[in-house]
Amino acid sequence: MRNLHLIAAGLAMGSTLLMAGEDVPPPATPIQLTVTVEARHGKEVPVMKPGDIIVFQKNERLRVTDLDPRAALELYILIDDASDMSLGLQLGDLKQFIENQPAETSIGIGYMRNGTVEFTEALTADHAKAAKGLRLPLGYPGVMPSPFLSLSDLIKRWPASAARHEVLLVTSGIDPLGGGVVDPFLDAAVEHAQRAGIVVYAIYEPTAGHGSHSFWRMNWGQNHLAQIAEETGGESYMLGFGPLVSFAPYLAELSEHLTHQYVVTFLIKPGSKAGFQSVRFTTEVPNAEIVAAGKVYVPVGH
Repeated sequence: MRNLHLIAAGLAMGSTLLMAGEDVPPPATPIQLTVTVEARHGKEVPVMKPGDIIVFQKNERLRVTDLDPRAALELYILIDDASDMSLGLQLGDLKQFIENQPAETSIGIGYMRNGTVEFTEALTADHAKAAKGLRLPLGYPGVMPSPFLSLSDLIKRWPASAARHEVLLVTSGIDPLGGGVVDPFLDAAVEHAQRAGIVVYAIYEPTAGHGSHSFWRMNWGQNHLAQIAEETGGESYMLGFGPLVSFAPYLAELSEHLTHQYVVTFLIKPGSKAGFQSVRFTTEVPNAEIVAAGKVYVPVGH
């Protein structure tokens, strides 16, 4: 009988603590992120199964609840309207890339100008229609205050959906408003993309005018493209400071990346305030490497 009284007292004390809200951590928050699987050697990319992708926060392994090889994709191709007119030589490669995408992929075409995006074709699963949205750039540097300001404009106007959201930037990355070591528009675009779970890819294309022969501007432009791609889980493509001979091999590699992607759902402990938390993805599957953003946005805990 005495033991029963002790148990009842313990339960009552526990209930009192729960009612007072003491020592009760907020429940873990599910986070979804698109990751890409690459082959460390050769071209055969391993297929991931549930349990194959591991997520760490510092030294703590987080619980992965789902691994979805989600086919649905919304892909925007954003072209810098300040690009040199030589970009016209690459429109055929871009057209073929668009038309070769899987039926589950919706593609939109936009031109970055004056810090916004002019859409020449809205997101559509009709790839032939999307390809018709391609045109020559204006080729005038004065129309582009910041490609990263334009990217942020797109992200803010992009409705949420269950599909993967990804962007291909075709630009020099030169930002007349920011540039240099500190670029607030680049930092804002990275934050907006990470918060929305958007993967950004970039192809370097020289700008028209003075920027096309300014080493300082070209160097920082390429650095910024590499940064936004790296921090969102994408890839940047460039070869020196001149225009690429052909977009075709880089677009073929991009298609491979899009084919070997998964949406990973994992649980993370929220903080007292909403914000970004660093995570790390890995796998024990032989010859596989996981490419993903290094930060995720976690809402405030309740």
